Amino acid sequence: MSIQKLENQVIVRNEKFIETAEQLKPQLHETIVKPSSIVEIKADSNVIHGWKSEAVAPASSLADSEYGKNGSFVLDFGDHQVGYLTIKIRSAGSPPDAPLKLKLTIGEMPVEMAEPFENYSGWLSSSWLQEETIFVDVFPAVISLPRRYSFRYVKFDVIDTSPKYRVVFESVECKAVTSANINAVQKISHQDEELQKIDEISIKTLADCMQDVFEDGPKRDRRLWLGDLRLQALANYQTFGTNDLVKRCLYLFAGVPDDKGKVPANVFVAPQLIADDTYLFDYSLFFAASLHDYYFATSDLETLKELWPTAYRQVELALERLDENKILKDTPDWWSFIDWQEGLNKQAPSQAVLIYTMKQAIRLAEELNAAEKDSLKDRLAEIEEATKTYLWDEKQQFFISGSDCQVSWASQIWMVLAGVLTKEENKKLMKRLLAENPAVGIATPYMYHHLIEALLVSGEKELAIAEMKNYWGGMIQDGADTFWELYDPKNKDFSPYGSHLINSYCHAWSCTPTYLIRKYDL
Repeated sequence: MSIQKLENQVIVRNEKFIETAEQLKPQLHETIVKPSSIVEIKADSNVIHGWKSEAVAPASSLADSEYGKNGSFVLDFGDHQVGYLTIKIRSAGSPPDAPLKLKLTIGEMPVEMAEPFENYSGWLSSSWLQEETIFVDVFPAVISLPRRYSFRYVKFDVIDTSPKYRVVFESVECKAVTSANINAVQKISHQDEELQKIDEISIKTLADCMQDVFEDGPKRDRRLWLGDLRLQALANYQTFGTNDLVKRCLYLFAGVPDDKGKVPANVFVAPQLIADDTYLFDYSLFFAASLHDYYFATSDLETLKELWPTAYRQVELALERLDENKILKDTPDWWSFIDWQEGLNKQAPSQAVLIYTMKQAIRLAEELNAAEKDSLKDRLAEIEEATKTYLWDEKQQFFISGSDCQVSWASQIWMVLAGVLTKEENKKLMKRLLAENPAVGIATPYMYHHLIEALLVSGEKELAIAEMKNYWGGMIQDGADTFWELYDPKNKDFSPYGSHLINSYCHAWSCTPTYLIRKYDL
């Protein structure tokens, strides 16, 4: 163990755990992918964000054209890619008497090719917008961009050459990378073509997020987040079976808790393992949930024994937030994620997350015959009873949250997943939720995953399929080749960051339909 004092936190580094994680670092599979077509980006008010791509020529014809000052074209790689671009350029005409100034705009969606990045006004850093300005002095040239990009489209703008020469782009290709073994997935042949397509795009989304770790998004934030890890791991168990990558991620989190033993919400892995100074109530608890799911997928008892103290500590710390009524204190000094839904009170759904993870911790304690199992069971019984006493509104027949007694979708969904009520009561609650449609709804695919699973555990299989088709099927109809970080069918330009340009259009927490389809035999 070593102590690392940073500006806002004290980290207790477990070097043994960190070394275990490094030994599990995966090998990346590389594939050379060439663009499929040259496209025009056209305005169309009938498509998402108001822009669409339309093929005008095969990409193989690119080398037949010469480009001078103000020349421009857009390449479509035909599908989402995560990797490194290489461009081969030669000059045409007189000997080049000035450098080529070339601007590249790289994006996942047509809107990124159409709307100038200079107009971006969101609150996340504009440096996440993918672009390059390159100067080429000597021809011919092979330019290999050092940065990894997440994209389908690349726009080439020749800012300037000189009047004496033009340039020819002889070839453009991407070295796509992933730690997922695509050939390991057993494909399903579903009689429902829409569910088949949803499954395939879910797997592609997961694969593109599987790099050195399970990234939340290969465009942005390119980090390992605990909430995303939990869902990616569930999808992975049903598809790739790259279980050592899950194990690596668990050890990375366990390697850098703070001085109280709390694991961070996310970590950076380069240039070395660094714990972010963000701590989320629900995400910390999901360490125990992720360890539970990993153990029951792998029967890896050695890892369970090593990481159990870290998992149990997250539950201990969460229990410290309970008031005298055994309800979570809803005060300004905490942050629980739950969802990006504006105005969502987090008390009740976080109470349910605590119950959900305590039940998983108890199952792990029973596997280990750990001393903590009996006290956990006693505390759980008290908390469940308190939840039904103080958070269930008998008149409204909904769970309420916070001092304003808010009724939200998230509160009902998480209480169902936590099993606070009976299965029959859960079924009635979910039907009531869909029928009455409380105003505080759902903002992200992350929360929609939990909605679908809540319907499934309540026995509402047909409703679950209908909601999945409406949501993830809606993304496909709106042009998704990988599933997105954010999607609101009623407000398709929604972004919690102030601009849809910065949204991630390949995002880990959207990959779970493949898990739901396979796990629940949909």
